[in-house]
Amino acid sequence: MTPPAPSVRLSFKEKLAYGLGDTASNFYFQVFNQFLSYYYTDVVGIKNAAAVGTLMSTMPIIVAFLNPVIGVTADRTNTRWGKFRPWILWGAIPYGILGYIMFSMPAFSQSGMLTYAYVTYTLMLITYAAINTPYGALMGVMSPSSEDRTSLSSYRFACAFLGALLIGWLVPKLKGGLTPAGGSEADGFRNTMAIFAVLSIGMFLYTFFQTRERVASPAGQKTSLADDLRDLKSNGPWLVLFFVAFLNLTNVGLRSGAGIYYFKYAVGDESLIGTFNLVGFSCFILGALSTKLFTAHFSRRSLMIGLTIVNAAGIGGCYFVDPHNLTALYVLNIIGSFAAGPTPAIVWSLYADTADYGEWKFGRRATGLIFSATVMVQKIGLAIGGGMIGWLLSYYGYVANAVQTPRALHGINLLFSLLPGCFALLAGLAIVFYKLDEPQVKQMEQELAARKGGAV
Repeated sequence: MTPPAPSVRLSFKEKLAYGLGDTASNFYFQVFNQFLSYYYTDVVGIKNAAAVGTLMSTMPIIVAFLNPVIGVTADRTNTRWGKFRPWILWGAIPYGILGYIMFSMPAFSQSGMLTYAYVTYTLMLITYAAINTPYGALMGVMSPSSEDRTSLSSYRFACAFLGALLIGWLVPKLKGGLTPAGGSEADGFRNTMAIFAVLSIGMFLYTFFQTRERVASPAGQKTSLADDLRDLKSNGPWLVLFFVAFLNLTNVGLRSGAGIYYFKYAVGDESLIGTFNLVGFSCFILGALSTKLFTAHFSRRSLMIGLTIVNAAGIGGCYFVDPHNLTALYVLNIIGSFAAGPTPAIVWSLYADTADYGEWKFGRRATGLIFSATVMVQKIGLAIGGGMIGWLLSYYGYVANAVQTPRALHGINLLFSLLPGCFALLAGLAIVFYKLDEPQVKQMEQELAARKGGAV
């Protein structure tokens, strides 16, 4: 009998290297969430906000269905670097270049600008899927230990929130500071994205070189897409997280994209969004770094329910606050952001558990499909949230760079507070139906290790 293999614990260096990959992702992801709709409507001057909303929703939804294809393909990729790491290497440079091109809009007509936006945004979404889907799945094969994966996930999202913090705080400043004399706000955006492009490429390459894949599929596993899909739809814990992902990302799409409109028109000072984001994302990071403290005392399921509901209260509570009462807005932002901090790290470790569950129950492992299908529904939720911004702005009579009517201001307030808060609340309630508890996870780990003749 083969003796058990020693457990391999991930080093700080490798966890950090993995986490920086999500910093690279968020340099673009957060720019798109927070500023892309604004860039199209208020900076380059696409006058039809509803058309921007349609762009921001339809293309991400269409491209989202590419994620499972990438995941299935990655599951079947075999190189000396593993299954998932090569995709990061191959996608880093195209990813960086396309993000820059998106914010280099030529002086076209209205129809020309919309066409350019469709083409460049779609290409960017495809490239983002090709690099970020395998990146997410990589977490599921770096370690067989759920504790190690939870820790790795904490690093990932602390780094992700660092990227979000830098974007939310620095973009409002950089786009002004990098605007050349006699230039426009569009020039400032383009120069800012040039910096982010270089940084993103470098971070992704660092992730590739400093991480390793250690969890292999069961020996002799046959690669059947039909079997993989059948297993996925029978994976009850994953199906619950599927709906949670949709609700959470719809919340994120609404809240992030509406922020700059809220501060520009409701608060009356666009420049304050940078500091507001800085405080919020700082609390996100503190919350993410506190994940281990939380999980030492509570189950991950209970934490997801409680923390998500607190976050929903922090977001939705802004609806009942005077936009000029900055103290109240900051308090709600701090509470909601800190509560949200641990949740991404926890939920992504749960996704890794559902990959183990699939292997444990069905004797087959499809890590790439599990994570890519999750990313697919997240992108659909994010697209719906982003699209709702343009649609509802148009419905409430929004006019770019003008004094807004009371009706339009009410619509902006809804987009920033009550609507995303409701989606966050529904996500917290959906977790109630997730039944894969900690003792069962431990049992699965032990049985899977025994099957492979190793140790967790």
